[in-house]
Amino acid sequence: MYQISNFTDNDDVKIISELGGFQVIEYQRDLSVTPSSAMNAYYSSKMNVKKRQLVCDLSKSHVTIQAGAMQWMLGNVSSTTGIKGVGDFLGKAIRGKASGESTIKPEYVGDGILVLEPTYKHLILMNTSDWGGSIVLDDGLFLACESNLTHKTVMRSNLSSAIAGGEGLFNLSLNGDGNFCIESECPKEELIEITLQNDVLKIDGNYAIAWSGSLEFTVERSGKSLIGSAASGEGLVNVYRGTGKVLMMPTAKMPNI
Repeated sequence: MYQISNFTDNDDVKIISELGGFQVIEYQRDLSVTPSSAMNAYYSSKMNVKKRQLVCDLSKSHVTIQAGAMQWMLGNVSSTTGIKGVGDFLGKAIRGKASGESTIKPEYVGDGILVLEPTYKHLILMNTSDWGGSIVLDDGLFLACESNLTHKTVMRSNLSSAIAGGEGLFNLSLNGDGNFCIESECPKEELIEITLQNDVLKIDGNYAIAWSGSLEFTVERSGKSLIGSAASGEGLVNVYRGTGKVLMMPTAKMPNI
């Protein structure tokens, strides 16, 4: 048996979202300051620049996390590599090399508590069932998921998607029915979710951070002709076609002025 004091029962710590066995906590102020850093910490808290952590209750679900993300664990918790044999290791090694993700994502099992490293990024909890059972994530977004979800490497439908689209040739996809957490540069309030029903979305730039696995992603000219694209000043655009959803963070990057 264990008891935790001065954690989520602290007035300076707020639970901002919960889903399944996941909780996102947020520190309302940075109290570990010096006279020289106090002013910066004060204005950071006013502008939503706060430390956040993901807390995982393993009694509700076993969890797979990004390598190196664990900070502390309590109770009956053990870590495994999640590798089920030589073939599985080779497959994960190839997938990790292709997608830029870590080869081995540790899996934590048991019925205790797992707490991940603090971050200033925004931790967003989601469920794959809201994305048709398959979601493709942009590089660096994945933080943790329930271990029943399968990880796959998705290759872009054409080489131009990698060269001109800024998304890379491979991306990580999560498949099945379960909860997961992503690290976003933007808060949830600034993310735009677009639902397509046999339609097309064109984005000038790599602002889409996640999309349904059912969508086809390509890179195309913004106009019908090369001259038309040059005249519009847009050139190539990322195109998402079919039925599914796209998550955008349009405020994360500012265009060149």
